[in-house]
Amino acid sequence: MLLNILQDGFFAAIAAIGFASISNPPQQAYAFCAFIAAAGHSVRFLLTTNTVFQVHIILASIIAAFVIGLLAVYLAPRAKCPAETCLYPALLPMIPGMYAYKTIGALLLCLFHKEENLFNHYLYLLTYNGLTCTFIVLGMVIGATIPIFLFKNTSFQATR
Repeated sequence: MLLNILQDGFFAAIAAIGFASISNPPQQAYAFCAFIAAAGHSVRFLLTTNTVFQVHIILASIIAAFVIGLLAVYLAPRAKCPAETCLYPALLPMIPGMYAYKTIGALLLCLFHKEENLFNHYLYLLTYNGLTCTFIVLGMVIGATIPIFLFKNTSFQATR
């Protein structure tokens, strides 16, 4: 289990470095972005896959985004950059791409099937995956921004 958590964090860190490179942050911020992404993604992985916790992916994403927000606010002054510089690249690996993909697939299948049973099945898949994707993203936004508002003095310290 520990190897799976470390592997999940490692790949999230690589993705965060790639996303961070788009916005051209300071060189020292890359390591912080990678660490924050690995920690947050590992928290979500642990909450969703561990038999002890068994948390739904929406709640796990909110908790992981909150952890990412806390780490970004805490580590941003050490990276000498705004908290958002570390926050957003760390959140991007948690975007629910598979749910979005399944939503679009179900939408297309819903449009092409005229039989009521098949249409209702694909409509169910469309709403389930679409609502799950929407609430994961919404929860990530809320969970990540709460620490910025709670620790306003610390989060804006790097920009002064």
